[in-house]
Amino acid sequence: MKIPAEFDEIRPYTPEELPAVFDELLADPQFLPIALSFFPGATREQLRAQLALCPTNLDVQRRLFYPLVRQLAGKTCTALDFETNGLPVANYTFISNHRDIVLDSAFLSVLLLDKGFPTTVEIAIGDNLLVYPWIKKLVRVNKSFIVQRSVGMRQMLESSSRLSRYMHFAVAEKKENIWIAQREGRAKDSDDRTQDALLKMMAMGGEGTPADRLRSLNLVPLAISYEYDPCDYLKAKEFQQKRDDPSYRKTREDDLLNMQTGINGRKGHVHYQAAAPVNTWIDECAVLPKAAFFDAVAKRIDRAIHSNYRLYPTHCIAADRLDGNARFAGRYTADDVRRFDDYLDGQLAKIDLPGKDEDFLRERLLTMYANPARNWYAAQ
Repeated sequence: MKIPAEFDEIRPYTPEELPAVFDELLADPQFLPIALSFFPGATREQLRAQLALCPTNLDVQRRLFYPLVRQLAGKTCTALDFETNGLPVANYTFISNHRDIVLDSAFLSVLLLDKGFPTTVEIAIGDNLLVYPWIKKLVRVNKSFIVQRSVGMRQMLESSSRLSRYMHFAVAEKKENIWIAQREGRAKDSDDRTQDALLKMMAMGGEGTPADRLRSLNLVPLAISYEYDPCDYLKAKEFQQKRDDPSYRKTREDDLLNMQTGINGRKGHVHYQAAAPVNTWIDECAVLPKAAFFDAVAKRIDRAIHSNYRLYPTHCIAADRLDGNARFAGRYTADDVRRFDDYLDGQLAKIDLPGKDEDFLRERLLTMYANPARNWYAAQ
């Protein structure tokens, strides 16, 4: 398939490009020890031999990434499952809440293969996370396309338009699935809301009305529910850092620590649930003026995600505690409360800050767990 040259800077690598990229990665002194750490006892030549058996990006995912992600899930999750709600096998743009920088899309790809889908997802990833050249190469091997967030204001409009055109091309011509978060970055307090600016970007590509353009992407809201968020204490720490110093900004090292913690940390039960495709109800919003259309679609996506959360005792205990009621009391036991309190104490102990504000940090942690339950209740 001929891919327009305008996408060369942001698209995943093509099969023809992979052999040269494999050589570059295996020659990278930063990449190689990290890669080999996932394959104990393997050598560079053995890894090269495995990659040589992968003529396409999907083959790399099936042969190398799939078993790694499954092994990781076995170590860090008590369960990982996916309810598709009868979603037919087709090409979709999955738009989801964002819990983990790396694993949201990785788990989805594994789950789609397990459900019999012929391919995984192409992944929208911000260039702010591509802190080393080898990371940018690796994610493009892994079917990622680049969201350029570091360009100047003058370039942002064209960059967004090109990104939208690429997404439409990937779904319509490449017959790929896409995964994209409902907002830029993770919602640190787990109050998941779709940015209407994201929908406006999607509607820059394609043809017809804004509704026609969104229809062509075949959007599916996807709810991701974690029993435990391994990065919760890092998010709480960042809340205090920003409270104490409004100019505080995370470093590259902070982003890498978040990635590593999210990958390797305890997650408990992780559940993915697809809602009804946006195309089943978008006509109800299409009659609205353009200015109101995107806001209405964003709110409907939010309601679809919120109502499809899987609630765990962690969410229900936190909501009842913060809201001062027993709305969810039937969903947890006294043992659940003790386990959750022990967990919170352990996460708080990991936070190393001068002037550590324990009450503020505990409230932030509780809020992260309470908001999914609050939003689920409101969506009912």
